[in-house]
Amino acid sequence: MDGAPELMRAIVASGPGGPEVMGIDYVPTPVPGYGEVLIRIAFTGVNRPDALQRAGAYPPPAGASALMGLECSGHIAAVGRGVTAWAVGDAVCALLPGGGYATHAVTCATQVLPIPEGLSMAEAACLPETCFTVWSNVVMRGGLSAGQRFLVHGGSSGIGTTAIQIATGLGARVFATAGTDAKCAACADLGAEAINYRNDDFVAILRAVGGADVILDMVGGSYIPRNIRALADDGHLVQIAFLEAAKAEVNFAEIMMRRLTVTGSTLRPQTHLQKARIAQEVRAHVWPMIAAGHLRPVMDRIFAMDDAADAHRRMEASDHIGKMALRMPEE
Repeated sequence: MDGAPELMRAIVASGPGGPEVMGIDYVPTPVPGYGEVLIRIAFTGVNRPDALQRAGAYPPPAGASALMGLECSGHIAAVGRGVTAWAVGDAVCALLPGGGYATHAVTCATQVLPIPEGLSMAEAACLPETCFTVWSNVVMRGGLSAGQRFLVHGGSSGIGTTAIQIATGLGARVFATAGTDAKCAACADLGAEAINYRNDDFVAILRAVGGADVILDMVGGSYIPRNIRALADDGHLVQIAFLEAAKAEVNFAEIMMRRLTVTGSTLRPQTHLQKARIAQEVRAHVWPMIAAGHLRPVMDRIFAMDDAADAHRRMEASDHIGKMALRMPEE
């Protein structure tokens, strides 16, 4: 491959476990196949699924890299057959099927996007996973539009801060839950009406204003029946993770009588065609929000590649606000 070494540096887990199982090793550099590109990574975003994969609770789908890392920024290092939209040297950010915890990664060319003007490489690395997830679930599944009420749980997380900004950019009235005054302040700074879930009942607050038209939830468990009560008639509950539990007892008569929709998705197992469609929507609708100043990644910390374990510890302690990234070394 032109411009790509045979071996690359990568963060490899010695087995399922805590952050201490991660170490640096040299592994073969992936080769782009038909319709794929190889990216020389500058920064890679750190996301909770990375920690779940490291712990053995989120195995990569068949055919995906065994390395962690679902998004990155960098430059095209090589293109596979059939790729015409990108050329070697292009500055890009991309959604990855895995493999981002390395100096190089392969992904489908249709999941690659240009670096938005005015953003740094570190910021751009923190866009794809959250923007694809939020847009596909809140808008494509939930149907959020101007004038509606939107509630996101975990408002200070990477997903939450992105969801607040996208929903605000769409003209929705936004509510967000968080667990500390500092995290609530961060949500309020982005335009949300913040609810400290340790002190206040989000169900009562939302019902007092007519209910939420769309709720984006990552908690699950006991939140599921509470979310249903907090919805407006004809509302949508969109589930994207289960930090508490994946099971709950719900009253389907209420769902039926109030014409509620309970849905959700995970991004990683979706087909290349489905992800390509999301990428087109994100480029058409979210990238203009960035250009207009309505959206910018909220950056928590940037860690060196060698300090990835510290990034995972910070994420699992929920001490962060917004996104974290790993800086890959220049070779």
